[in-house]
Amino acid sequence: MKTSLLVALLSLLLCSPAQAAPSPQPDSLSLKIGQMLMIGFRGMDAKEGSSIAADISQRGIGGVVLFDYDVPSKSPVRNIESAEQVRRLASELQRLSAIPLLVAIDQEGGRVCRLKPSRGFPPTVSAAHLGALDNADSTRQAAGSTAALLKSLGVNMNLAPVVDLNVNPNNPVIGKLDRSFSADPAVIARQARIFVDTFHRHGVIAALKHFPGHGSSTTDTHKDFTDVTATWSRTELAPYRRLIREGYGDPVMTAHVFNARLDSLYPATLSKATVSGLLRDELGFRGVVISDDMQMKAIADRYGLEEAIRLAIDAGVDVLIFGNNVSYDPDIASKATTIIRHLVEKGAISPERIDESYRRIMALKTRTILERP
Repeated sequence: MKTSLLVALLSLLLCSPAQAAPSPQPDSLSLKIGQMLMIGFRGMDAKEGSSIAADISQRGIGGVVLFDYDVPSKSPVRNIESAEQVRRLASELQRLSAIPLLVAIDQEGGRVCRLKPSRGFPPTVSAAHLGALDNADSTRQAAGSTAALLKSLGVNMNLAPVVDLNVNPNNPVIGKLDRSFSADPAVIARQARIFVDTFHRHGVIAALKHFPGHGSSTTDTHKDFTDVTATWSRTELAPYRRLIREGYGDPVMTAHVFNARLDSLYPATLSKATVSGLLRDELGFRGVVISDDMQMKAIADRYGLEEAIRLAIDAGVDVLIFGNNVSYDPDIASKATTIIRHLVEKGAISPERIDESYRRIMALKTRTILERP
């Protein structure tokens, strides 16, 4: 870590909006925008000259997300080959960054598992299995095994646990994949609390998903518009409400589901009523809000890139994920950075709104990556 830069960043973080903050680099707006992006990429390493190396060193992106399979090319060659290779990759990525990166992965367990036994990683169990047992020791052991593995690899963020209610067991993206702990919100909250606490003990950041609830859907937001207006209920908020009340402060990931009862125009990720109104104002969440993949078809097929970015940031999303694994665009970080700067310069997004996200992101990184062992 470059100490002088870190001091400047923390000084900026701790300044109130009314105070004059020191600029940590010639263009602090670029730094703040970069921290709002989490990018997926192709490659088992982060070689100089690669698109991800440029995204980190030149555009200052705040996070990366790793996958084991490249969906657009239908290839098993992506970011994960072995434990030693992932460890080396994570180290290379961090060395490129002046600010510690969020190195994220979807290691839920069961069928949604990027670190597979076929690559030499230990087997995992699904959330549905653990929820059916509802045994604290079993859940703690499973979560501990995952967290210890991630920590050893240099992966500091798990995009888990899923706290969607198993309202529809035939849900193609939740229920059928055994990603939900239970249809009972109390079971989900108990299980998720153990996962989060166990992750923390190992220095791994959690992310509850998919707000405000994806468990009742009948379609997959990866593939199409997903409307839960007729199937969603406020019971699906219960795990979030309980965990936030108990002090949960790690990120929450939004869903791309459309719910006319919450917002008659926009899906959750793009909805100010859902993110700022429901999650922040009603439930009292003060942490980082992360979007689900902005390239998923529920968003990308219906909104232009600039419109989607503008709406998501205006809604209150702090980190935009471009996983580059529904479609692949090596220039997506450059495009997103240019778009956000343009939106600020023309007044469509205020500098204060960017500052809000930056402060929340840096507070998360300071509390977790820098303070946790």
